[in-house]
Amino acid sequence: MKHNKLTLFVLVTLLIVLLGACAPQKSGPAKAELPVDKGYADGKEVYFTHTEASSADVAEKMATAMQSPVLFVPSLASVPPDALANVYAFANGVKGASMSGFQLSVFDNPPGTEGYTPLRLMSMVTWTDETKARELKSADEVLAAAQAGELTIKQTPVVLNMPFIVWDGGQR
Repeated sequence: MKHNKLTLFVLVTLLIVLLGACAPQKSGPAKAELPVDKGYADGKEVYFTHTEASSADVAEKMATAMQSPVLFVPSLASVPPDALANVYAFANGVKGASMSGFQLSVFDNPPGTEGYTPLRLMSMVTWTDETKARELKSADEVLAAAQAGELTIKQTPVVLNMPFIVWDGGQR
């Protein structure tokens, strides 16, 4: 009787394993995880990733901060200006969760708008009077503050590939 129970147990276990192996598997494209960073575009939070940079120094700093490879691609610096959008990174002002320790980066031209491209020309934003700094959430706000003399914008030669992952009205 013990022998029959053991045999039955082994057969049921084998049947469960075989049925599990024959069960339909999920199909579709392979999925991958990648680190994302947060920023603002048109007043809304967006999530993006850093994949490549035209500067070896910037690529290394971003790779360290993101704990994920950011490739140095010098040819990005040769991309024509009309194929680039802007990203504004802050060098001082409101403390925040960006790589610099200040407010999150601000993007123009998010997906769904004319001029969207993941290729971004990096500009550094510096508040003239840090005590009057406030969080800005759109490129229009950044440009208006510059026009009012509240901050300066220094365009760098650094081009970054920063595709959006989640944005207002969409996600990958």
